[in-house]
Amino acid sequence: MSPVRGLHHITAISSSAQGNVDFFGKVLGLRLVKKTVNFDDPGTYHLYFADGTGTPGTVLTFFPWAGAHKGRPGTGEAGLTQFAVAPGALDFWRDRLMAASAPLEEKTVADETRLISADPDGFAFALVEAPDDPRTGWIVDGIDPAAAIKGFRGVTLTLRDVEPTRALLTGLMGYTEVGHEGALTRLANAEVAAGVVDLVAAPQTPPASQGAGRIHHIAFRVADRATQATIRSTLVAEGFQVTPQIDRSYFTAIYFRSPGGVLFEVATDEPGFATDERVEELGQGLKLPVEHEHLRPMLEKRLPELVV
Repeated sequence: MSPVRGLHHITAISSSAQGNVDFFGKVLGLRLVKKTVNFDDPGTYHLYFADGTGTPGTVLTFFPWAGAHKGRPGTGEAGLTQFAVAPGALDFWRDRLMAASAPLEEKTVADETRLISADPDGFAFALVEAPDDPRTGWIVDGIDPAAAIKGFRGVTLTLRDVEPTRALLTGLMGYTEVGHEGALTRLANAEVAAGVVDLVAAPQTPPASQGAGRIHHIAFRVADRATQATIRSTLVAEGFQVTPQIDRSYFTAIYFRSPGGVLFEVATDEPGFATDERVEELGQGLKLPVEHEHLRPMLEKRLPELVV
C-alpha cells in the first residue's frame, strides 16, 4: 500500500480575495477554514476553503494577488479541479451556477457525468457525480444538503507527454492506471475519495502561463513527517530536486517539479487546521505564522477586510 493517500489540497492564483469568498464560499458553499498570509509573500492573503474541518482531500486554497492578470491554459499544468457530489446533484448545481452567471458545459468522461464551470478568473472546475463517496460536505443556507460538495474527486493534468508523469504516479506514488479514453489516461487510488488523477496528452498545445485562474500546485497527502521524509529520500535518490521539509503551520510540505512540469507537493495530515483556533471559529481571525507575527499591525491595515 502506497503511503500517498490521494490529494491533500490544490492551490490556485486569483485576482481578488473577496472574489474568492463570494464565489467559493457563497456560490459553491465551501467553508473558509483559514485566513492567513502567503508565507513567502506575507503582504497577500492565503485563503483556505474546505469542508467543515479542513479535512485533507477537500482543501482548495488561493493566493489572491489583487489585480493579477489572467493566466493562459496549456500544457504543464493542472488544468481542471474535480469536485465530488452525490448522484442526482447536478440538476441543483446547474440551476445555481446559471443563477450566478457562471459558464456551463456538460460532458461524460470515463463514464462519469460532469458539469464543467469556472469562477470569474477562469479557474476551471468540474462537478462529478461520485456514488461511492461517503463524505459529507459543509452545510450552508441555500444549498441542498444532499447536493453539497463533498471534496475533491480528483484533478486533471494537461501534458505534452503523459508517460513520465504516469510512471512517477504509478510507481513511487502508488496510483493504478484504470482507464484510457482518447487522449485521457485515468489513474486512481481506489482506497481514497480524492483519488483520481487524469492525464490528458496535448502534444501540440503551448505551455500554460501562470496567472489568475490557473493552479499553482497540487499537493498529495501523507500521514506524517516520517512518511514524508521517506518519500523525500526516495525522490532525491531518483534524481528529483526536492525542497527540505517546510513547516506550513497546518501541515509540513515538500515540493518538487514533476516530469510534465506541474509543481507537486507532498503534505502531511498533521497537525491540521484547528491548531490555532477552535473548529467552530475556523476562518474567522487572521492567523499568522510565528515568523510573521511581528508584521500583524501592518498586515491588518494593508490586507482588505473580507465579508464572509
